[in-house]
Amino acid sequence: METFERIIAFLENLIWNTPESLPAMVVLLLAFGVFITFRLGFVQVRRFAHGLKVVTGFYDDPEDEGDINHFQALTTALSATVGIGNIAGVALAIHYGGPGALFWMWVTAIFGMAIKFTEVTLAQEYRETNPDGTVSGGPMYYIERGLGSNWKWLAVAFAVSAAICAFLTGNAVQANTVADVMQSDFQIPTVVTGLITASLVAAVILGGIKRIGKVTSKLVPFMGILYVLGALVILILNYDQIIPSLQMIVGYAFNPQAGALGVGSGALIFTLSYGVQRGIFSNEAGQGSAPIAHSAAKTDEPVREGVVALLEPFIDTLIICTMTGLVIVSTGAWDMQHKTTVNPSTDSFSYTLSEKAAGSASETLYFSDGVPENGTMEHYNIPVDTMYTDANYSEPFTGRIELTKSEGSDTYSAVAVYTKGDTELSQLHGGIVENGAPLTIRAFEIGLNPLFPGGGYVVTFAVLLFAISTSISWSYYGDRAAQYLLGFESIFWYRVVFVAMHFFGAVVTLTTIWAFGDVMLGLMAFFNIVALFALSGKAYQITQKYFSRDHSSPES
Repeated sequence: METFERIIAFLENLIWNTPESLPAMVVLLLAFGVFITFRLGFVQVRRFAHGLKVVTGFYDDPEDEGDINHFQALTTALSATVGIGNIAGVALAIHYGGPGALFWMWVTAIFGMAIKFTEVTLAQEYRETNPDGTVSGGPMYYIERGLGSNWKWLAVAFAVSAAICAFLTGNAVQANTVADVMQSDFQIPTVVTGLITASLVAAVILGGIKRIGKVTSKLVPFMGILYVLGALVILILNYDQIIPSLQMIVGYAFNPQAGALGVGSGALIFTLSYGVQRGIFSNEAGQGSAPIAHSAAKTDEPVREGVVALLEPFIDTLIICTMTGLVIVSTGAWDMQHKTTVNPSTDSFSYTLSEKAAGSASETLYFSDGVPENGTMEHYNIPVDTMYTDANYSEPFTGRIELTKSEGSDTYSAVAVYTKGDTELSQLHGGIVENGAPLTIRAFEIGLNPLFPGGGYVVTFAVLLFAISTSISWSYYGDRAAQYLLGFESIFWYRVVFVAMHFFGAVVTLTTIWAFGDVMLGLMAFFNIVALFALSGKAYQITQKYFSRDHSSPES
C-alpha cells in the first residue's frame, strides 16, 4: 500500500502539482486552447450569441435523434462542473496564488470555451445509437471512429480512466465532502449522511439520462441562482470595494504581492500556475467528460451542441467563480485571521521545531500563554494566531503538542495535545487564515452579517447541492465508459456499484483516493487532448460547413 501511495503521489505531482513551473497537463491544455482558438477564428466570441439562441430551444426538434434537449444537456454537464471547484477551487487559487490567480482563471476559461466547443462537436459527430434507441458518445467514440481502429488502444485507455475517475473524483470524493460538512456543522454521523445522499443519487441515476436531464435542468438553475444571488447581495453591500477588488485582481495577476499574513506567494509563476490549474479543474475543458453528456442531446447538427457547450466555461468560471473571488477579496476574508475551533491533528496543520528542539528526541512543541515557545504551528503554511483552550477565548493555551515527523518533510504533524496539567484536548480555539471551502464560507458570513448572521450556511447548502449534482452527472460519464469497455448490459451494474461507492466515500478517509482520482482525471485529459489535436482539422471542416449556411429559422 505504501508503494502504491508513493506512485500516486509521484504521478499527481508530475501531472498537476509542479510549483516551480507550469505543470505538464496545464501546459498541454493551454497550448491546445490557444491553438484551437486561432484555428477556429475565435469561435467562442463570434458564435457566443448563436449558442444562446440554440440553448433557448429555438432549434429544438423532438424528432431529432438523441435523449435530451439542448438545455438539459447543458445543465447535465454544468451539474458536473459547477460544484466544489467554484467554492473551494477559487479559494485555493487565491490562498496560494493571491487575488491575481482569479485573472488567470478567466484566461483559462476563455480558451476553455473553444476547447469545449471542439470536443463536444466531435462527440456529436461520432456518437452511436444503442440497442434501446438511446445514444452514446464521447472521446472514446471519436478517438476510435475518427482516428481509426489503430487508435482503439487510446480510446480504451480514456474509457478506463473515465470509469475509475467517475467512481472516485466524481463520486466518492463528492460524498466525502458532503459527509464532512454535515458532521462538522450539524454533528450528523457520516453513515447517516452517506445513506441519505446515496439514496438520492440512486433514485436519479437508475432512471438513466432522461431522468438525470430532468433533475439537473431544475436543480442546476436553482442552486446556481441561489449561490449567485447570495454573492450579489454581498457585492451590493460592499459596492465601494468592487472596483478596488477588480484592480487588485488584475494588478496582482502581473505583479503578485503576498498578503499581510503571507497569503499568496508573491511570485508570478505561483499566481499563474494556481489560477490556471483551478480554472481547468473548475470548468473541466479538455478533460473529455462534458462531451459524454452533450452526446445525448437531440440534434442532427453537431455544431449546434458545440456552441451550447462553449457557454459552460463562461457560466462556470467567468460568472460563478468570479462571484466567489470578488466576495473573498472585497470582504477582506482572503488575508484575515478567523477565530474558529480547530483540530490540531488534521492535515491542514503543520509544525516546525527550532534547531535545538528538532535535535532532541522529545519532538514536542511547547506553548505558553497561547504562543509556541520552541517552534511554529502553521495552518496551510501560515502561522496561527494565539491558541486558547475555550471557545470564549479567555484561557490561553499553556501546554504541549506531541509531534511526529512527516515522511519526506522537515515539518511535523500533531499526535496529541495536552494542557500543563496533562489533560488531553481534542481541539483548540484560535485565529487561522482559512483556505478552500471554509474560506468561502467565512467570506459569506462576513459579507451577509449586516443582514443576518449565519450567511455561511448559504455556502454550506450550495456545497451539498453541488456535490450531489456532480455525482449524478459523473455516474452517466462512468456508465458510458463502462458500456464502451464491457457492452451495453454493463450499464445497470455499473450504476449499482456507483451508488455503493458513493456510500463508501462518505464514511472513509479519502486522502489516497482523492489523489488517485486526480491522476485518472489527468490521464483522461491527456488522452483526450492528444485526440483533439489529431482531429482539429475535422472539427474545422464541420464548423466551416455549418456556418456557411443560413440559420435564421429553426428548419435551416
